[in-house]
Amino acid sequence: MAEPTVSVLVVALDEAHNLADCLAAARWADERVVVVDAASKDETLAIAWRDADRVMVRAFDDFASQRNAALAMASGDWVLSVDADERITPELAAEVRRIIACRQAPYVGYRVPIRSEILGRSFGYSGTQHDLPLRLFRRDAGRWVGLVHEVVELNGPVSLVGGVLTHRTIPNMAVFLEKINRYTTLEAEGLVRQRRTFRPGDLTLRPAWMFLKLYVFKQGFRDGVEGFIFCLFSGVSAAVRAWKHRELTLARRPS
Repeated sequence: MAEPTVSVLVVALDEAHNLADCLAAARWADERVVVVDAASKDETLAIAWRDADRVMVRAFDDFASQRNAALAMASGDWVLSVDADERITPELAAEVRRIIACRQAPYVGYRVPIRSEILGRSFGYSGTQHDLPLRLFRRDAGRWVGLVHEVVELNGPVSLVGGVLTHRTIPNMAVFLEKINRYTTLEAEGLVRQRRTFRPGDLTLRPAWMFLKLYVFKQGFRDGVEGFIFCLFSGVSAAVRAWKHRELTLARRPS
């Protein structure tokens, strides 16, 4: 009986500065699949063609659909989903191999801890170090759902791995501002599609609560000045999303 195989899936938009290292860290896998956003303007596609096993260029509609397109191209028995700015550690790679080799294990999916570096600093409190996203699963047991903050909808029991993904998520302020602008637009459009009503508290109370939650209750102050900036701009992001939601709501009203 053939050994189970694993495909690493990546979706990428203007990730030429990240993609080669991401795929190099996944060289141990049986297959590397990349879906490149058709709007990419840098060398992302050229790097994908050079370093990946399967490549698709696809116009972006939502994150779940991009990832499901990669899933449809994959041939591995298992898939491990990573972002272009994430790296699979050798410890995680070895653990994935052990997991998929155990045919008697009852689990069809595994959550993977994230260790983040934000604004050039490793975070221990207010970053993504407490995130446990479902990233490894049997290819025939799950698919992504959700327009922006997509998650895997899985048919079967889930466990947790000990290895980690490292995540260089926000290297500098320029990238931070670009992400805030892009994600808040997608989130606001999603709120409108869901017919969610704009509330003034979304513009005032929610941003303040976001800052307090991250900086005080999650102890973001212990992440130094970078932690303060991250928590502050996370609150700003909530305000920007609310304002865009308000703009889109007003634009849809009959004149």
